[in-house]
Amino acid sequence: MNKSFMGFMENTITFECDETVKAGVPVKVVESGKVTACAEGDKICGVCVNVRDSFASVQVAGFVTLACDGEVSCGFTNVSATAEGKVKADETGRQVLVITADENTAGFIL
Repeated sequence: MNKSFMGFMENTITFECDETVKAGVPVKVVESGKVTACAEGDKICGVCVNVRDSFASVQVAGFVTLACDGEVSCGFTNVSATAEGKVKADETGRQVLVITADENTAGFIL
């Protein structure tokens, strides 16, 4: 049986963005109504799903899959961003529910 977690409680918000924001990149809020790509160690606000005319659609809830740097364990895990647009396990990061993980990716509920 094939399984998919996509679509679960997905919520997106439109923000203004700068040129660092690209689809598939974890983002953070930097000022009122504006996001930028996360830097090393930043807590993740959400993941950009689309950019158009300096506006980003950011998924802030639901299931996402991102490349990971190092091992990320399933279950409730704290993650933060890397400078390369990935996630890593980090005690001071945002707590998420990781439901799929391998050596290259982590799938989790924001």
